[in-house]
Amino acid sequence: MSDRAELGEVRAALVSLPGVRDAAVHVARHALGGLRIIAHVVTRTPPVELRAALRARLPSHLVPARLHRVPHIPLLPDGQTDHPTLAALTAPEPDAAPVLAEESRWAAASVPVTPQQRALLPHALAHRTTGRWVQQLHWRWRGPLDTGRFTAAWQSVFAHESVLRAAFDTGSGPRLVLHEHVRAEVIRHPAGSVDFDQLMERDRLRGFDLRCPGLLRLHLVDDPAPHGGGPPSVRILLTFHTLALDDFSVAVLLEEFYRAYLAGGRLPGGERRPDCRDYARWLAGQDTAPARDFWSSAAPDPAALIRPGIAGPATHMTGYGRAEARLGAAAAGRLRTWAASHASTEAGALQAVWALLLYRAAATAGPALVGFGVSVLGRGVALDFVQRLPGLLANSLPMTVRVDPDAPLARLLADLRELALEMAAYEWVSLEQIGAFSGRRAGDELIDSLVVFEHRRRGSATLRSALAAQGISVEPPRPAGTPTVFPVTLQARRDADDGLHLTAVHDRARLADADAARLLGQCARLLRELPHLAGGAATVSDALAALADEPPAAMACAPAATATGAPT
Repeated sequence: MSDRAELGEVRAALVSLPGVRDAAVHVARHALGGLRIIAHVVTRTPPVELRAALRARLPSHLVPARLHRVPHIPLLPDGQTDHPTLAALTAPEPDAAPVLAEESRWAAASVPVTPQQRALLPHALAHRTTGRWVQQLHWRWRGPLDTGRFTAAWQSVFAHESVLRAAFDTGSGPRLVLHEHVRAEVIRHPAGSVDFDQLMERDRLRGFDLRCPGLLRLHLVDDPAPHGGGPPSVRILLTFHTLALDDFSVAVLLEEFYRAYLAGGRLPGGERRPDCRDYARWLAGQDTAPARDFWSSAAPDPAALIRPGIAGPATHMTGYGRAEARLGAAAAGRLRTWAASHASTEAGALQAVWALLLYRAAATAGPALVGFGVSVLGRGVALDFVQRLPGLLANSLPMTVRVDPDAPLARLLADLRELALEMAAYEWVSLEQIGAFSGRRAGDELIDSLVVFEHRRRGSATLRSALAAQGISVEPPRPAGTPTVFPVTLQARRDADDGLHLTAVHDRARLADADAARLLGQCARLLRELPHLAGGAATVSDALAALADEPPAAMACAPAATATGAPT
């Protein structure tokens, strides 16, 4: 019998021991401190210790040989007592405190945080209510949706994936604490009861308490009934904390959820491995000497050009903005073909264009180094089944490249490709470590911008077919546009029509809305122009000539109070 099954059965037994109701309630109150602590025990207490506690507090003839599960008895939120059996357990006894102190020593399993999590944790704690470290995905579900089955399916995923039951111990030497049981938070809103955009903003600003498990939650918002019939539709909002998960991980979890939903709300088997424990063990075994040698020279030079705009006045603006642009399917197809002809990819072309914009903003003459951040999946490590390991493996790494106005553009693409290959061996190193390896002082800014090319997992055709057989179709999730810790983050993804969707999320204190739109527009314009250049003979200057009639974007200096240099 698994630990989780034993814990579930113990919880039910405490409220349904036949013939000893008063004794069982008395034990529950003294040993567990009422309903609120029952949740704590289900979460944290090893079954062997819980059984020992029962034997210590009940006569041996009253301890059942087998504890039977009563699945219909729910574990209700604190303060809710509308179940008649559980209502008797909500009032703690006066002498419960000594026993609670004893139980506090029954700690859950924990693992060290990753170097990236260690660097980000102080900043995430300081900005809990700003939504800066919260990511959101949203999509539509068309067809029947059973709320109970939906919730049970997510609860099953929580049971299988330890990272969904994780919280942060924020004391000295922070650790990731893995709890035994966490209730999946799923809330359904009737049609017309909430505005979806307002709900999205409110849920983002709500944030998460990193010390409490359950760093992912969902809202379901019913659409109005379609005119003239047709299947119902529901908008789904998934909110998660970026210190626990990345986008790629959430795609893995969604596949698990759909499998559980199709199976009636339950996944077979126990906890899936590898998980964050195995990744922590792999990290602990890495020799950082080669990474130090590489990043001591590959990190951006202090003289590298990192600002995506020319020096400009204060914007007198606050908050975060979002600009969007799009290359249609035809233009995106030409870009892919052009990049492939130079042994590159769309992501490589996007990085080359961003390097050109950084070089142009500096208004310099002759060759110069430019530096910016790139987002990497972090899943090229030598760990079995890492492609299906949920957690924070995605990382932001600095990329430094030499831009020579007289050199062929093909050379810039080749340099970026070679650098990406060299960096691939060290995707697990945090920005904080890279700064230390390169001799920078704590708080020094390595980069001022981040380029993210979304690496979406290819959806399972088998799952789509199985959902369709039940009259269900689901859209691919779309990101909501998370606030950036950099002055600007450039995000790119292929859309459903095979076009290229570009988004610039910017700090409005550094980049005014008009300048962010100008910067993104120039990026899109260069991406459209590259395939029309004169083959392999085109130079960097030839590419920049496409923007000769446009002024660069302006960018304000960082306010002293907010220039923290926090990585992402």
